[in-house]
Amino acid sequence: MSLNKPFWISFGILISISIFSFTIMNSDTKNTKLHYLIRQPKIKTENPPLLILLHGVGGNEQNLFSFAPNLPEKFVVVSARGPLTFGANSFAWFQVDFSTGKPQINEQQAENARKMLIDFIEDLKTEISFDSKQVYLMGFSQGGIMSYSVALTAPEKVSGIAVMSGRLLPEIKPFMADEKRLEKLKIFISHGKQDAVLNYQYAVDALDFLKTKNLNPEFHSYEEGHTVNQQMFDDVNLWLTENITK
Repeated sequence: MSLNKPFWISFGILISISIFSFTIMNSDTKNTKLHYLIRQPKIKTENPPLLILLHGVGGNEQNLFSFAPNLPEKFVVVSARGPLTFGANSFAWFQVDFSTGKPQINEQQAENARKMLIDFIEDLKTEISFDSKQVYLMGFSQGGIMSYSVALTAPEKVSGIAVMSGRLLPEIKPFMADEKRLEKLKIFISHGKQDAVLNYQYAVDALDFLKTKNLNPEFHSYEEGHTVNQQMFDDVNLWLTENITK
């Protein structure tokens, strides 16, 4: 997919990917519990920074992986598939019910997914080489929710998170690490003001809450819905590039 043309990712949509000069591998017979795709770094180093991509409800590991050819060249990029199957090529991290007008989550599934992702980071060490001190999560919608949940409870595992059109679960707050453990965590937040799936206020509330924990997220808002457009991608890509340790 060329980034010279407009593109977007909407809630639940499946995106076909173009494969260029990077390697794809799945983990069906490997040591991880989650299926994934991988783009090896274009700039080779012994222990490259790791970027893990997390899709939203109804999506799959191919969605955000469509960005892979244009993500920073130093990263080894891994796109993980959620553990719950909703249908053909349709997966999630946990079930959520919107019938009341507000998202009601399956708390046990969300907790299982959080623990699974923490284990996934550890298990990847047996399969690929990466710098364990430079691990980033980049998630859209429910993938953004999971990015918050993992990083805020296990900040030793994650250097930074990019949350796009997500929210911070109130259920996770009692389990958050203390401010000392969180102080080095880097956070990028982007959200569309016209988001009809996860209201823009969720992003504002997360920003305000994180500031009370002495965190200083980089915050971007757009006149968009529940989507990732060219400007959103350019902004998160720049943030990732600037935060890699030289």
